[in-house]
Amino acid sequence: MKKVLTIAGSDCIGGAGIQADLKTFSAFKTYGMSVVTAVVAENSFSVNDIFEVSSNSIKSQLNSVFNDIIPDAIKIGMLGNIEVMKVISEFLKEKKIEYPNIKIVVDPVMYAKNGAALMDIKNMSSLIEYILPLADILTPNIAEAKHLSNMDITSIDDIKKVAKEIFNHSKTAILIKGGDRFDALDILYDGKNFIEFATPKISTKNTHGTGCTFSSAIAANLALENSLENSIKIAKKYIFEAIKNAPNLGSGNGPVNHFFNF
Repeated sequence: MKKVLTIAGSDCIGGAGIQADLKTFSAFKTYGMSVVTAVVAENSFSVNDIFEVSSNSIKSQLNSVFNDIIPDAIKIGMLGNIEVMKVISEFLKEKKIEYPNIKIVVDPVMYAKNGAALMDIKNMSSLIEYILPLADILTPNIAEAKHLSNMDITSIDDIKKVAKEIFNHSKTAILIKGGDRFDALDILYDGKNFIEFATPKISTKNTHGTGCTFSSAIAANLALENSLENSIKIAKKYIFEAIKNAPNLGSGNGPVNHFFNF
């Protein structure tokens, strides 16, 4: 069985963060593990409190995982502060030398679906310096891509310009998620080519945790030894069906259905 590790924050209503990641890993019949970076008190309509886990605890969690079960892929999500970024960067740099086949997906989480900030934008340069170079692929949404590039996005041509700019800094493949603004069109840039991934747009409020779920689905499929392009294709179809079959829970942005196949 392939193993996938999520390094991310916890969502107490189970629709985003490590809870969404673990559900997604299970949906693809991979074995999920987690390193918790923050405990977020949130629901479908608000973020009420964030408790950041210490860098020492995060390093201890990472050591505990790697001393026993080596992941085939890693998804990195919410990282609250610079010290945490440094610890994770130093640890994974060493492990990538020891285990070069581990695939890493970085989802640069900055905002909750309701717009609440989950990372201080002042830490953006540290995210770019310490975390982005670890990745095999980055999966920012439009707002996150704008912050990473310090460029505006008003068109599909802008998405491509921004993707090139971020690639030039990170030397990492980047998938910019179009979301509501560009009718669910996602664009991958691998340093040479642009590849577009599209599904029909679903008019719904049930989009809590879609970014976490999508990036985790990509990580699970990379662990299953699918190519990057095929991993995105499979993940794109999965998130479309998860949104389409959402259970319609909560009074705000409800969660998707990670187990629509079961």
